[in-house]
Amino acid sequence: MAAKQHVIVVGAGIIGASIAWHLAKADAAVTVIAQETGGVATPNSFAWINASWGNPEFYFHFRRRSMAEWKRFAAELPGLPLSWCGGICWDLPPDQLAAFEKEHSGWGYGISRIDRSEISRREPYLRNPPDFALAVAEEGAVEPVAAARMMLADAEARGAKFIGGAVRGLIRSGEHITGIVTSQGLIEADHVVLASGAGSVPIAASAGITLPIDAPPGLIVHSRPFGKRLNSLVIATELHMRQTAEGRIIAGSDFGGGDPGEDRLATAATLFAKVKANLFGSDALTMDFLTVGYRPTPRDGFPIIGNCGISGLYVAVMHSGVTLAPLIGALAANEILSGATDASLSPFRFSRFA
Repeated sequence: MAAKQHVIVVGAGIIGASIAWHLAKADAAVTVIAQETGGVATPNSFAWINASWGNPEFYFHFRRRSMAEWKRFAAELPGLPLSWCGGICWDLPPDQLAAFEKEHSGWGYGISRIDRSEISRREPYLRNPPDFALAVAEEGAVEPVAAARMMLADAEARGAKFIGGAVRGLIRSGEHITGIVTSQGLIEADHVVLASGAGSVPIAASAGITLPIDAPPGLIVHSRPFGKRLNSLVIATELHMRQTAEGRIIAGSDFGGGDPGEDRLATAATLFAKVKANLFGSDALTMDFLTVGYRPTPRDGFPIIGNCGISGLYVAVMHSGVTLAPLIGALAANEILSGATDASLSPFRFSRFA
């Protein structure tokens, strides 16, 4: 019997957890290493699952494909904290909103236009709804840290190992990566996957690879758990809100979170005041905490997925991690273990930056 391929996955956020789970399911020997489960960017995510807003058609279809993969994932991991609550959006001027509706409807997205009375019927606690908005029934949200931890727990049940610690660099032998240097020593493997968001940059640099990734900050406010106020993802002008499974209302000035500014507490207070002003019955709603996440964003906006010119190293870094996690996990695991290349990932290769 052939020995199992040993794969190290660096990162335990939503992308690393998905890749690790798919690898373990495919009977690889998997070692996940991260400083903590749940990742760094993942806990600070708005966690909107969508194919919306400003994407070219090829990327829209890729994202929508991953939305369907979330449903497959939920069937294989019962209890995954996933809600297909739908979205109500008016985050553009009316003419641009109409153009967005026409374009995405033409691409097959299930968009419908709803008027003020229908918005109020769906979201009775919203103050001053607009004259019209777009409703997208197929959009949803996931509780990302809980989902990542479920994936990792199931991967461990399939034989994967989790090591808590920092990765200091890659072990390079000629044109091949043979393992990693950690705070606890050296670990060798057949493959190393970098899925640690912006933290992948210094690790890749240890092998002479420059990943063109920025990490802009985004501030999101989190309320204390509260009675039901939102049924959908509400994507309003400069205010994106949803209510989590535990009843918290989380909000940002956009879905990635807004610029925290020099005084993040003041920025958060202003944002939370806007949340309260837009909801009926919010007098007792209080802010619990704020988060500032650093979004790993490749410089052209699209994911970096695959080999970076050195065998044994696979990179999976992107801003759209929540939407793309189940599809990236499946495709990456297959490429790593089979050695084949998936044509649908060709727009996302590192070589495009050469």
